[in-house]
Amino acid sequence: MNSKKPSTRRDFMKSAAVITSGTFGLSVAPHFSTAATLPIEDRLNVIGPREGFAPHIGTLLSMMTWMRDVILRPVEKMNVEQLDFLLDENSNSIGAMLLHLAATERFYQIHTFEGKKWGDFPKEDLDRFEVAMNLGDEARKTIKGNTFDYYLEIMTEVRENSIREFKKRDDNWLMKVDEDFPWGPTNNYCKWFHVCEHESNHNGQFKYIKSRLPGGKFSRG
Repeated sequence: MNSKKPSTRRDFMKSAAVITSGTFGLSVAPHFSTAATLPIEDRLNVIGPREGFAPHIGTLLSMMTWMRDVILRPVEKMNVEQLDFLLDENSNSIGAMLLHLAATERFYQIHTFEGKKWGDFPKEDLDRFEVAMNLGDEARKTIKGNTFDYYLEIMTEVRENSIREFKKRDDNWLMKVDEDFPWGPTNNYCKWFHVCEHESNHNGQFKYIKSRLPGGKFSRG
């Protein structure tokens, strides 16, 4: 059994701060203003470049960090039963969707950081994340019985890897266009912005399901 102390949402925000040199300030770059460097949780609502990152990569990361905080707030106090709740026989649980977000980010890491063709993922990652990526029947059967901290640990692990890899890259990499991506010509910026806006999509689902939980504001019975 892993005796590691479970992370909290605030721990996640702090871990991002540690990896980004413990600050959340704006870097000096053309066309961008500067701001005082403060801990990441104190600058959450300031979107823009980040110290230690190329300007556009830092701005992207600031949006991803803000969105992650937004999606976790409505669900961080949920118990296992609430995380496993299914609105109907075809719905996905909040727990499964949290793992789905980690899976999506992991597969984009493999694709953009490791240069793998989309879908050409290592067996180790498929074994760990494919069910969550696809959701549906198999996810309903197998992704359940876990605490919020379980999902947060995995999401944090994956996000910390994204942050480490972003630090190694510049804005030329971010703007690089993949002419063969299934969507058509798509640059890394668009791919990673999708990772961010994808969480926004599920945020709406989280809030709706929460409102329909037994005893919730709009629950029946």
